[in-house]
Amino acid sequence: MTTKGTPGRVVRIDDDTWAAYGELCEAEGTSRADDLRRHAHARVAAWRKQQGIEAPKKRVVRVPRKKPTAGSD
Repeated sequence: MTTKGTPGRVVRIDDDTWAAYGELCEAEGTSRADDLRRHAHARVAAWRKQQGIEAPKKRVVRVPRKKPTAGSD
């Protein structure tokens, strides 16, 4: 499990491609993980649309805000 609550995955990519991909992502201001996630989400969304499958509803977790206490200025 990663720190953001999503499971880690293993992919096999040769070292030269992985290094170049890291440089590319850095130049674009993103991480390899974020780029791969966005690519997978876009591919799945396009496939679902083509298949006529409705995307599952996103789960929203709301964290209640702390109310200010007296004298905490």
